Amino acid sequence: MSTIRTGVAVLGLALLGATPMVAQQEGSALSHYQGGGFSDRFLGGVDLSLDLSQPVPWRVFTLSDPMRLVVDFREVDWTRAQASQLDQSDHIASLRMGPFQPGWSRLVAELSTPLIVDQAELKTASDGGGAQLRLALAKADRDEFDKHTGEPKLPGWALADPRDIKPIVRDPQAPMVIILDPGHGGIDPGAERNGINEADLMLRFAFELQDVLRRTGRYKVMMTRTEDVFVSLEARVAKAREAGAGLFISLHADALKQGKAHGATVYTLSEQASDAASAALAERHNRDDLLAGLDLSGKDDRVAQVLLDLARQENTPRSRALARHVVGGIKNALGHVHKRPLQEAGFSVLKAADIPSILIEVGFLSTKEDLVNLQDPVWRAGMAAGIRDGIAEWEIEDKALSRLRRQ
Repeated sequence: MSTIRTGVAVLGLALLGATPMVAQQEGSALSHYQGGGFSDRFLGGVDLSLDLSQPVPWRVFTLSDPMRLVVDFREVDWTRAQASQLDQSDHIASLRMGPFQPGWSRLVAELSTPLIVDQAELKTASDGGGAQLRLALAKADRDEFDKHTGEPKLPGWALADPRDIKPIVRDPQAPMVIILDPGHGGIDPGAERNGINEADLMLRFAFELQDVLRRTGRYKVMMTRTEDVFVSLEARVAKAREAGAGLFISLHADALKQGKAHGATVYTLSEQASDAASAALAERHNRDDLLAGLDLSGKDDRVAQVLLDLARQENTPRSRALARHVVGGIKNALGHVHKRPLQEAGFSVLKAADIPSILIEVGFLSTKEDLVNLQDPVWRAGMAAGIRDGIAEWEIEDKALSRLRRQ
């Protein structure tokens, strides 16, 4: 059994890394969630009790804006878990759990009340065949909560930092590299309707589109994820740069809470969204990184931002031209697109300054016709062919314009 008991001052040091807020137990690579969840204490505060099939290394910390409790594991299978079962507390606004990166899983609780970790304990069965994680969360004011937040930087727990990935110079003689980015994944399933989730659907479509593009013989096609794992928005862009990508295409199939939308929509990056719906969609996509437990503090570099903006002045017209040709290709292949198929919004995943980038809402899970189409392999084949044809038309135009730009 490993136990950490903390007072407020000690916890603040722990989360800053002076005294690691981590308990590590030896175990095999995978444990299974077997029950338990959050519950409110009679005199205030919240308890978390999780029953696991076996002990695994774990850590816990909190993050701000929004307030979140994050518990990392190496690794827990959450297949049997349901958010409604886990969340029996009035102080938990929402829950996410699932794969985070290969070999990692994560539980994230968005808090409606400031809570700090008062006690953390992992009890293991005497035969090593089971384990129970217990956290005691104490109420705090917001100032106290903020003092205790931050992801601990501890040996053996470092996740890949996309800022450490160095770009690779593109070989002009090599086939163009296209990066396909199936949205969401792992702890972030995206939109869900009738047991279908966006992350799984877009991963399947990305594999199909990859095959269609590769069969042209003109492109090298790679994906930001090839399994059901979470990849941060920043890491998706970093992977495209690392691969020396010539194109970046993010694939989504969202669901609207209000109103109805039908047909494919292609987005390019702009600080000013085309309309309120586009702005809300971009905000929801970008917020997924925060709700997955990422700490984005300290990543604002004003000088770098100016340089990126200068690079985008040349790249933005190329992205818009790509979007226009892809819309034309989809319309020719399927006969229908959204009534306003070209849109702009501030999607973080489109912020690669030197790579033409678009985000395609392939359809909307909230619309019955689109939901049926998205599950139809014949319809998806038509969509993939339309995207392929749009890329081919864009490539012809872009090469011609590139020669003019060099003159």
